[in-house]
Amino acid sequence: MLKPLPIGIQTYSDLIAGGFLYIDKTEYIYNMIKHKGYYFLSRPRRFGKSLLISTLDAVFSGKKELFKGLWIEKAEYDWQKYPVIRLDFTKIESHSAKALSQSLIDTLIKTGKAHNMELDPTKGIKYIFADLIERLASENKVVILADEYDKPIMDNITKLKTAKENREILKSFFGILKGLDEHIRFVLLTGVTKFSRVSIFSDLNNLNDISVSEKYAGLLGCTQVELEHYFSEYITDLAQKKNEQEIVMKDRIMRWYNGYRFSRHNIRLYNPFSLLLLFEHGDFKNYWFETGTPTFLVNLIKEKNYDLKNFEYEKVSELIFSSYEIEQLEPLSLLLQTGYLSISDYNEKKMQYTLSYPNYEVKQSFLSYLAASYSNVETMKVDSYLWNCVDALEDNNPEEFFETLKVFFANINYELHIKNEKYYQTIFYVIFKLLGLKVQTEVSSNIGRIDAVIELADKIYIFEFKIKDTAQNALKQIKANKYYQKYLRQNKDIICIGAKFDMDSRNIVEWVAE
Repeated sequence: MLKPLPIGIQTYSDLIAGGFLYIDKTEYIYNMIKHKGYYFLSRPRRFGKSLLISTLDAVFSGKKELFKGLWIEKAEYDWQKYPVIRLDFTKIESHSAKALSQSLIDTLIKTGKAHNMELDPTKGIKYIFADLIERLASENKVVILADEYDKPIMDNITKLKTAKENREILKSFFGILKGLDEHIRFVLLTGVTKFSRVSIFSDLNNLNDISVSEKYAGLLGCTQVELEHYFSEYITDLAQKKNEQEIVMKDRIMRWYNGYRFSRHNIRLYNPFSLLLLFEHGDFKNYWFETGTPTFLVNLIKEKNYDLKNFEYEKVSELIFSSYEIEQLEPLSLLLQTGYLSISDYNEKKMQYTLSYPNYEVKQSFLSYLAASYSNVETMKVDSYLWNCVDALEDNNPEEFFETLKVFFANINYELHIKNEKYYQTIFYVIFKLLGLKVQTEVSSNIGRIDAVIELADKIYIFEFKIKDTAQNALKQIKANKYYQKYLRQNKDIICIGAKFDMDSRNIVEWVAE
């Protein structure tokens, strides 16, 4: 009998009581809580932050019975009971500064009542928070757990005035903690992004940001070792249902969902949300991506005219993990924080990180979303058009390939009057990267004049696109530069194709193949 999967369960006590599968992370938790500390942890959505907060609540509430058989049960921990203030910002109204203030006050009043305390709702939010902490400290030192602290900012990121007002409220709200240090046992804030000018980051010089700490790299998510230990029977079951060998199934799961990395140390993680739904439904799908669309991020990428090639193997310094200004948002930093990009490598000598897409799920989904956004093709139709392109290439039917490819450009609203070559080059780049994923080989591409190579089982296609020249000259360039030479010994048919993209009609107008 397989243990039930904790899909959607974010309350630790419910998870244990229901006998659900739990990846034991209590050694990490013990290392955090054995001494007094102020912590901040950034992770993408659906990565287990809320369950971590609930687990810490259970530990600090002294509920040792809930940890039977787990690592922490045998640790030298005294299981004292501490008063806990939990602030779940996913449940706090934040559409305006007034709503945020009132919702926080209501949360504090409710917490006070749970401890038989009456707080004065007419006082300012800072006074109420300080009063609650000081009075709770008469029981024992206070634990403060804030989940998704940045939601009042992120939810209003396109409404700059509201986002800035909410940031000021959070700054004032958390600003009292430094002066109440003697009453505090432990603080943890979780979120997606570390915004500057929130006082806990600027005023609390003892805050320990563990977001890229090697020590806590595996605190959330699932490592390969954990996957094979806790999900062993699920892997066996799925392999049997798919009529595949287990080693093949493990490789497939790894390709789809593994690859998140949050430190210099090469610990690669699965997003637990996608894993759980994979084993629940038995199908490989874009589970994580479908829980939230990156509309704001894509609009920001367009606004900044950002080069999409930089999303793969971009080299950055550690400054990319620093606090961010609402007024000066950078696409690369936000893509990293939100989980659309992750660390793929670290060069210790240069102190330099390399970023890339974490896995197939994210890369395929994000590129499809970009293709739809830039070309105005419906997202649900992008996949079918791409498969039409692949089928046409496998059938050696360039005419059908180009007719399908032209759809992506024909759908661009004429009212846009786009004359920017880079806009169209971006669409070419995204489409060919997606085609590479469909045939499971790398597509070599170099945007400027795009050179693209698609390798199939028995054929190799070499493309050259011209914007201000003829298709025939594009083909001549392939031959003159001998782009085909490196593929001659692969015993595959090599098809060289030159094509012309016309900026006036904004589409492919001619092509030649040889």
